[in-house]
Amino acid sequence: MSDTQQNSSASQTASSSTAGDRRIKSVAIVGGGTAGWLAASILARALPGTGTVITVIESPDIGIVGVGEATIPPIIDVLRFLSISEEDFIRHTQATYKLGIKFTDWKQLGHSYWHPFGTFGAPINRRPFYHCWHKAQATGLAPSFNDFSLCARLGDEGKFRFPDSNPDAPASGLRYALHFDATLVAKYLRSYAERLGVTRIERTVIGATRRADGFLDELQFSDHSTLRADLYIDCSGFRGVLIEQILATGYLDWSAMLPCDRAVAFPTESIAQRPPYTHSRARSAGWQWRIPLQHRNGNGYVYSSAHCSDEQAHDDLMSTVGEKPLADPRFLRFVTGRRKLLWNRNCVALGLASGFLEPLESTSIHLVTSGIYHLLDHFPDKSFNQTNIDSYNAEVIFESERIRDFIVLHYCLTQRDDAPLWRYCQSMPIPDSLRQRIELYSRTGRIRWRSGELFTDLSWFYIFEGLGVRPDGYDPLLDVVTTSQLSEILASMASSTAAVAKAAPAHDSYFAARTATSSRAAAP
Repeated sequence: MSDTQQNSSASQTASSSTAGDRRIKSVAIVGGGTAGWLAASILARALPGTGTVITVIESPDIGIVGVGEATIPPIIDVLRFLSISEEDFIRHTQATYKLGIKFTDWKQLGHSYWHPFGTFGAPINRRPFYHCWHKAQATGLAPSFNDFSLCARLGDEGKFRFPDSNPDAPASGLRYALHFDATLVAKYLRSYAERLGVTRIERTVIGATRRADGFLDELQFSDHSTLRADLYIDCSGFRGVLIEQILATGYLDWSAMLPCDRAVAFPTESIAQRPPYTHSRARSAGWQWRIPLQHRNGNGYVYSSAHCSDEQAHDDLMSTVGEKPLADPRFLRFVTGRRKLLWNRNCVALGLASGFLEPLESTSIHLVTSGIYHLLDHFPDKSFNQTNIDSYNAEVIFESERIRDFIVLHYCLTQRDDAPLWRYCQSMPIPDSLRQRIELYSRTGRIRWRSGELFTDLSWFYIFEGLGVRPDGYDPLLDVVTTSQLSEILASMASSTAAVAKAAPAHDSYFAARTATSSRAAAP
C-alpha cells in the first residue's frame, strides 16, 4: 500500500470520531536547541486556551548544534508575534544589529559587494529602482551603490539607526536583523515557552512504535519509559530521529550544486567597533564567516572536503582570524539537501532534521519559523488529511528550493579561476529554475518574483550586480526619463542618503549605553 493510500485509510478511520475527539491534544517536540524551543514558543503562543499539551524532549547525552547566529529581518516579526521585548531579548542573548551581508573575494580576489537589507533607491515611473541603475550605467553615468542603499552606507561607516516610522522619511525603508548567541537564544526561548505552559522532559529517544497505518504511536526512551502524542515535531538535528530513522522518509542530495560539506567554527574575543553586518569572505575551498556579538565574535569556515582537509581548514581559519580562540574548534559534517517530505504522516521535521542549506544567507532560523507558520496555516486534526499534508509539503519545498537557487547563484556566477573549487562552480550543473532566472536577467534586467519566495527581486539584483552580471538592456519604460533628469534624481537621492548616514550614531554606541544602564541599575 502506498503512503498516500495508508494516510487516506487512516483519515477515513479517524473521520468517524466525534469532532471533539479529532482535535490535536498533544504535541511532542523531539530536540531542544534553537529549533525546538522556537517551535515550542510559537506553538504555545498560537494555541492558548486550546488545552493542547506541548512537550519538549531534550537528551542529556546529545550536544546541541547551534542553529544560526545570524538572522534576516523576519526575526523582528517573530519577536513581535511572541510579544517579546526586543531590548530584553538583545540584552539576554548578547545580540548586535545586522544591516546585511558584505561579501569579499566572491567575484574576484580583492572585490567586495553588499547584500543589504531595506530599500534601494525609489521607484521611478512605477519601475523598480534597479532598472534606473541599469539605465544610468548604460548611459554613461557612474552611480555609487552606497548612495542608494542606506543599510550598505551605514554598514560601511560602522553606524546604525532604527527605521523611521514616517513612511515618507528617508530612513523609512531601512530594515535590520540580529546577530545573537544561539545557545543563549535557546535558553531564553526555553524560559519563555515554559512560562506559557510547555513541559520539558530530559530523556534520550531510542526508538518509536508505529500504528498499523504507519503513523508514529509512542516514543521509547533509554530509561524504558514512553510518551504518546498526537503530533510529533522532529527537531533532532542531522540525525532525523523520527523523520528518517523511524519513518525512512528519504533525502534529496544537492551537493553537486552546493559542494561544501564541512564546517569548522570557534569564538574569539569581541573587538571594539563591532560592524553592523555579517562578513562572508570567499576562501580557496569555501567561505569564511565573521559574526560580531556583544561578548565575542563568531568565526567559521564552510568548505568542501574534496578540496580541503579538516586540518587545512582549521589552520586557514586560524591564520585569517588572527585571534586566540575562546574554545576548542567545532567540526560539522553535512550533506546539503532536504528530506523528500517535510511532513510525513503525523511527523513534521524542522531545522536540521528537515535538511541543510549552508548558512551563507543566514536562513537557518527563518526556515524553522517558516515551517512552524506553515504548520499553523495547515494545523491538522487527528484525521491528518493527506491533501492538507500535501499542501504543506508543496509550499515548504517550494520555498526551500528557491532559497537553494539563491545560494547556488553566489557560486555559479563567480569569476574566480584561482582554485579548483571555483573552477568547478563555473561549470557545475544548476537547476533549470535558476538557469531561466539568470537568462532573463542577463537579457532584460528583469527578475520575476513569485509569492512564497523568501528573497525578493531586490535581493536577486544585489547578487547579480555584485557578481558583475550586466544585462543587455534596461526597462524601456525608463526612457520617459531623460539622462539629465535621471542624473538630477540620482543626485537628490544620494544627498538624502548621505544626510541620514551622517546623523546616525555608531553601532557600538547602542551597546555601550546598554552596559552603562545595566551597571547603574546594579549599583547599590
